[in-house]
Amino acid sequence: MTFDVHQLDEFVLVGAVVTLAAILAVRVSAGVGLPSLLIYLLIGVVLGEGGPFGIPFDDAQLAHALGFGALAIILAEGGLTTDWRQMRSSVRLGLSLATVGVAVSVAVVAVGTHYLLGLPWELAILLGAICSPTDAAAVFSVLRALPLPKRLTGALEAESGLNDAPTVVLVGIISTGAAADSGVLETAGIIVFELIAGGLVGVVCGVAGAWIMRRVALPSSGLYPLAVLCLAFTAYGAAAALHASGFAAIYVAALILGNSELPHRMTTRSFAEGIAWLAQIGLFVMLGLLLSPGRIDVDTVVHALVTGLVLTVVARPLSVLVSSVVQPMAARDLAFISWAGLRGAVPIVLATIPLSEGVDGADDLFDIVFVMVVVYTLLTGPTLPWVARRLGVAHRLQPRGLDVEAAPLDRVAADLLQVTIAATSKMHGVEVGELRLPKGASVSLVIRSGEVLVPERRTVLRAGDDLLVVTPRKLREVTEGRLRQVSQNGRLAQWLGDPTRRDRDRG
Repeated sequence: MTFDVHQLDEFVLVGAVVTLAAILAVRVSAGVGLPSLLIYLLIGVVLGEGGPFGIPFDDAQLAHALGFGALAIILAEGGLTTDWRQMRSSVRLGLSLATVGVAVSVAVVAVGTHYLLGLPWELAILLGAICSPTDAAAVFSVLRALPLPKRLTGALEAESGLNDAPTVVLVGIISTGAAADSGVLETAGIIVFELIAGGLVGVVCGVAGAWIMRRVALPSSGLYPLAVLCLAFTAYGAAAALHASGFAAIYVAALILGNSELPHRMTTRSFAEGIAWLAQIGLFVMLGLLLSPGRIDVDTVVHALVTGLVLTVVARPLSVLVSSVVQPMAARDLAFISWAGLRGAVPIVLATIPLSEGVDGADDLFDIVFVMVVVYTLLTGPTLPWVARRLGVAHRLQPRGLDVEAAPLDRVAADLLQVTIAATSKMHGVEVGELRLPKGASVSLVIRSGEVLVPERRTVLRAGDDLLVVTPRKLREVTEGRLRQVSQNGRLAQWLGDPTRRDRDRG
């Protein structure tokens, strides 16, 4: 098959129009409270063979390869934009969820679907492995918009960044028939090796890459984002060459690079976010193209609903409970983590592995996973803010970091915090000077009723105000802790040693 310049022109036109429509869909989905991934999937279905455009696409192997590439980009962006200071307090729980939690979830879903739906054991275990991982793109985009404490966002982001690795290995082993020959212990050993080896490769590439980037002087600022992203993919490729987990390697490497003091750090993050959005759009549209709506029948929908019910109501809460042994949390925190196990593209991409390997029943498996993801994303995604409020884990005053270029000089490292004063906050009535922020931090703007105020020391803060606080990066934790102290105790809050210690102990 040849591909001439005229076909290229048509491809560029259609691709540009679809991408623009998907970008506009982000705004529409935010307005109506729907996850944007569902709109991307719908675009793919409309463009596919069952829609009015009738574009044929049934290459499972190509979908598998492109899906893995898109997931690698999404994980790289997640690592580059994750604040290690927010994750480190909950990384034990996140790692436990990504390993022990996945094992529990696979077992529960496999048993449930085998006995409730009559699936053969091989397909039941395969379905459990496919459905167990949370989706990094969904978790990063949804949770970062909620004012949640670090202990929750850290655990969920660590889980979504690391749980792809063991499930990819497990689904691959089962789909190729190697699991029956290897046995349970050998399979578990392979998964542990790939995860640990991939993480170590990521550490080496991340540390070495950060050291190199701090010492080279590239001729253009636009080259730095490309170089950082290539370093992250170097970790992915190196791990794959060593038969380790490329997903674990790229996430760990990107996490180290994203939290290192690199030139043009925020430009790099913005570039990675744009590339990740493009990867998400292409991934979901492609997966929508791969679906054949004519195969969806009542049995498929029933199987999807039962699988999702077992996963959401039984497997996920039980896996969270077992995983929390390494880092106990309050019941309301565990309940929120259970509900926030967002599924997205990852299970659908994993479902392309048995398709590409020609596993019997793989078409039905793909359809079940597709329908389940759509239905339960509609259920869990839009309800997360309500669940967070009902459980009392969301705090409107939670400072949110807004990463900006610190200054024309790359060596000046500063962050911008956005703080909203809640109606119940004791910061109401406090003067700006009474905040007593650490030296070097200051309130730069106050936004009140849509108007922008440049505050003075005697400016009185009011409930509903939005504050923009500039702080040196090394003092960010201290500044956040001080803001929380004043919010909880008012102007009489005392400055005693490290004001973040009590907050950390509580969280």
